[in-house]
Amino acid sequence: MDFDKSKVTINIMNLNDLDQISDCLQNEFDDFWTYDILKDELSSKNSIYLVAKTDTQIIGFAGFKTIFDEAELMNIIVRKSFRNCGIGNLLMENILLELKNRKIATVHLEVAKNNISAIHLYQKFGFYEVGLRKNYYKDTDAILMELTIN
Repeated sequence: MDFDKSKVTINIMNLNDLDQISDCLQNEFDDFWTYDILKDELSSKNSIYLVAKTDTQIIGFAGFKTIFDEAELMNIIVRKSFRNCGIGNLLMENILLELKNRKIATVHLEVAKNNISAIHLYQKFGFYEVGLRKNYYKDTDAILMELTIN
């Protein structure tokens, strides 16, 4: 897809944003992050979610949860038709800026061992493997990764 990333805006996600994607969340984004799970996340005082938008639609979102001076990256999800267009990179850049502004020292995440594109994205931003959770996802191990933020 030929896509101009300069037309994408990144903002703090709110319940109105979630309502806009509620009817297509399961089919066009990811089958794990349901409306109710995301609503709870958006309502948590320790969670921050960012949303990537074009003029006409929401094309991705990402979130993290803070615990003192550490954070857990909860997800980076891009609408299926916009994958491999750099939206994940934009979201990750903005997440890291947000974490730095909040004086977060370390960010942790887990990723399915077979999610090669996500692993490459995380490695590109300096995340490194620190552990493994056997059979964490139905039939797949989870790689634990970490990044120290300067």
